[in-house]
Amino acid sequence: MSLESELENLDLKSCMRKTPVEVEGIPLFSETAENWDSIWHFKARPDDLIICTYPKAGTTWTQEIVDMIQQGGDPQKCARAPIYKRMPFLEYCSPIPSSSSGFEIAKTMPSPRFLKTHLPVQLLPPSFWQQNCKIIYVARNIKDCVVSYFHFHLMHQFFPEPGTWDQFLEDFIAGNLNWGSWFDHVRGWWTAKNHHPILYLFYEDMKEDPAQEICKIAQFLEVELSELVVNQIVQHTIFEKMKGNPCVNYTTVPSLIMDQTVSPFMRKGTVGDWKEHFTVAQSERLDDICAQELEGSGLTFRTQL
Repeated sequence: MSLESELENLDLKSCMRKTPVEVEGIPLFSETAENWDSIWHFKARPDDLIICTYPKAGTTWTQEIVDMIQQGGDPQKCARAPIYKRMPFLEYCSPIPSSSSGFEIAKTMPSPRFLKTHLPVQLLPPSFWQQNCKIIYVARNIKDCVVSYFHFHLMHQFFPEPGTWDQFLEDFIAGNLNWGSWFDHVRGWWTAKNHHPILYLFYEDMKEDPAQEICKIAQFLEVELSELVVNQIVQHTIFEKMKGNPCVNYTTVPSLIMDQTVSPFMRKGTVGDWKEHFTVAQSERLDDICAQELEGSGLTFRTQL
């Protein structure tokens, strides 16, 4: 039975717009919470690579860059499967019975494995620390991140209803969304890089100078790239190309789950789109909260280029 046929026979309302369930104080999908013991005890391998972000911070972009680096800049090799099959989403557990969970898919993969997660630092399964696995973390400025997450909630039927923009912004600031507080997330991983092999990147730097950031990633992965290959990767992973690439734009996911007529998965990919959503008062308030929350951390973010 195809996934579309299964969805038609499934009571989709029971799967959709469910309230998150807390795991160690962090809101997560209820299916993730139900499978938490299996996720927490996931067995990492020393050559696993984790790509980690708070949601809507350039995850898919970074995944495709990493795969292009590993494939020597060959886009045909990257077209072998959708990104979510090439790099499974570790903690994602689908409510659809026939769909394998991310950790189950990962178990069957040959090494080296490349995995995606949105987990905050304290919820990463301990075996990744024990095996000293490399981690690439990407952080995006809070204003563009919340706007993108709002539109993602609108189109993704497995996420809770976002409510109005004003309501969503309040929930985001309070950390009442899946994967919890943006502040705790970016701060926690920033601190972890002091004692673990973590490459901490910024979305805004990737937009401003993609070739430079691609070279940083390749160096971290101990892969030598020629200037030609770096340029090929830059061209393959520019936003316009990604938006039209079915292997990364999630158009292979049924519209009953991701309704891209509401908002495309690859929406704008810019720095500064927050100005179209924030009031002056909201912007100034969030600036004040950020100054308090990030004080002393050494973390700074650019909200425009």
